[in-house]
Formats: sequence, structure tokens, C-alpha cells
Amino acid sequence: MPPPAACATACETTPGAPTTCPTGFHCSVGGKCDTLCTSAGNQCGDGYACTTDGFCVSKGGNGSNGNGNGNGNDGPDANCPNVQFTATKVIPSIQLLIDRSGSMLNNFADKPPQPGDDVKFDKVKEAIIGPNGVVTQLASQIYFGLSMYPDNACPKILQLGRSLNNGTSIANFLQAHAPFSSDSQGLRDTPTPTSIDAAVADFIANPPPPGSPPVIVLATDGLPNSCTDNRHTTESESVTAAENAFLKGFPVFVLSVGDTNGTAAHFQALANAGQGVKAGQPNASFFPAGTPEQLAAAFQTIIRGVVSCDLTLNGTVDADSVSSGVVTLNGTNLTYPSDWTLDANGMTIHLLGNACKALKDAANPTVKAEFPCGGGVILF
Repeated sequence: MPPPAACATACETTPGAPTTCPTGFHCSVGGKCDTLCTSAGNQCGDGYACTTDGFCVSKGGNGSNGNGNGNGNDGPDANCPNVQFTATKVIPSIQLLIDRSGSMLNNFADKPPQPGDDVKFDKVKEAIIGPNGVVTQLASQIYFGLSMYPDNACPKILQLGRSLNNGTSIANFLQAHAPFSSDSQGLRDTPTPTSIDAAVADFIANPPPPGSPPVIVLATDGLPNSCTDNRHTTESESVTAAENAFLKGFPVFVLSVGDTNGTAAHFQALANAGQGVKAGQPNASFFPAGTPEQLAAAFQTIIRGVVSCDLTLNGTVDADSVSSGVVTLNGTNLTYPSDWTLDANGMTIHLLGNACKALKDAANPTVKAEFPCGGGVILF
């Protein structure tokens, strides 16, 4: 059965605006008249009645959905078939694990810096908390935390807890814990295996909020070694630690800072282990950064790649109604199925392509989903 002709009528969505929809219809978020029920029908189910503007309310209520077009007190009940949704963005929990061994004070050729040279640690700070840093841009969208290794007493590490809008705390923490010069302090240790273990232990002790996927982003500038003997490399131990992290549910993404000559094979093995790649499967990405520009781009690629384009609905959409849905991002209508699709579970919208990019780039995105008249049954 085709939808009623009134469904094609344009209307004003501003709260409080005079309604231009005929009796039995209300103005939907898509800017068209809509109805969920009829006064003579039984679409709302037992215990509910249909309002004069086409909403289901519990019997005894005489109002609309509170959008300013009705005059009652009760809105649609949660058990009533309501086709307007709130779409909640998935927020990841990311622990930045940053090498602060003395070699991070070298330039990108891993030599003591000369006047005007780019120092690796300075550029790590800039890529994280500079004006265009990834935490600066995404602090409102990600639970960011920071670990730095080693502490002054190797193999301990320094830890800052995860939270939203954590940019100032991360900037202060980085500023307070710059590497010691290896010449003056002898801090040359890079205990990567124990530091990955410590980051995992912190996630276990302080789990992310429900539904927030945990991730470790490791940025280091060379082969790992032992606290007791910094001439002894611990490559296999690092790979094992990354593999154990993945198996416990904490994937590890690897960023290599500076010259990777002779170390690329280790970083590839570390990335494969941290992302669960088995023998014979295509390699996982690891991110070599031999220049400040590559470093900044690597942080952006890793962390923006982790930001999800999945949105959880506060209800379940019947599969037959998907193509008639109206999904908007920051007020702009998205096109099905090129901009968005719905998961088979009926509860998860996936934004695609440019719509996904726009979601990731927006500081405080707003997504709305609605399935207009004739769109099928919405199950709660």
C-alpha cells in the first residue's frame, strides 16, 4: 500500500512553528508530514491511543510528542511503535603508549640534533597536542589516556587515565615527562614488552565504558631492550606481549618514529601480533614515520581509523522499512545505501564513504534517524 499523499507535504521542523500538516499528521525531522497511526486503526496496540497529530501515547494522555505542535502532557511511550530514533556514536578508548627513552631526543636520523633539527619527542608532542594534533582535534570523541615508558625507575611506566576532553591533562603530562638526555642521565632503556603488559593491566584494572572498544597505540623509535642490559634486544618478547594484548581484547597499533633502517621487520612482526594476523595472512599496517610530516599523518591515520562510523539506535528497525528511512548528519540528509546502511540486527547504522569521514571530522556530530509513514513496523 502506498503511503498517504500527505507524506509528501513539506513542513517546518523548528520547535514551536505553526503546523502545516493536515489533521492526523505531524512534522517529522526530515521536513515532511508523517503519521504513526490513525484514530480508527489499532497501530498503537493495547493500552495506547493515537493523538490528533499521529503519535501513540498511553491511554489517558492527550498530548503529542512534545515538539510544540500538540498541547498535551504525555509523549509517546517507550513501548509504543515510535519511528524517531536517537543514534549514539561508538566512542573508542585509546591508550597512547609513548617511548620516552633518551634516543627520542635525537633527530629523525637518530643523531644528536644540530641547531634547527627536528627532535623526535618534540614532534610527537606536536602531533598529539599541537594546534593540529590528533588529541586536540578528537578529544571530545575519544576516551584518551597516556602511558610513557620507562619511568625513571625502569621498567615502571607513567600512566594517565582515560577520559573525554583530556587534552589539557595529556599536554601537561607530556610536558612534565620529557625524556632525560642519555648523556646526562643514562636513560637509554626501551622496555617495550613490560610496557605493553602494563598498558593491558591498566585496561583490565580500569576497564573502558560499556560499548567502548579499547585500543593501544604504541609509538617508539627503535628496537626494545632490557632494563638490566640495554644492549640486549627484546624483540621476541615485545611481539609476544603484543600478541597477548590482542588475545585479551586490546589490539595494538604500531608507529615507528625515525629511521627504520634494519628495524622494519621487527615493527612488522609487532604490528601483525598486535592486530591478530596469523601466518599466511596479509600483513597488518605498521606506520613508519621518518619525517615530522609522516609522524603527524601516522597518528591521524591510526586514530581516525579507530573512530567508529557505527551508530547504535535506541530501537530496532524492521528490515522492510530500511530503504524508506531518513538519516541526517548535522542536518544534512544522507542517501541510502551509498551514505548509510543498516546492520542485519536492525539496531546499528553504518555510515559510509564521505558520510563516515564527515562523522569522524565533526567535533560534536548530531545524527538523527526516522522511518516515515508506510515504512513498516518499528520494534522496541
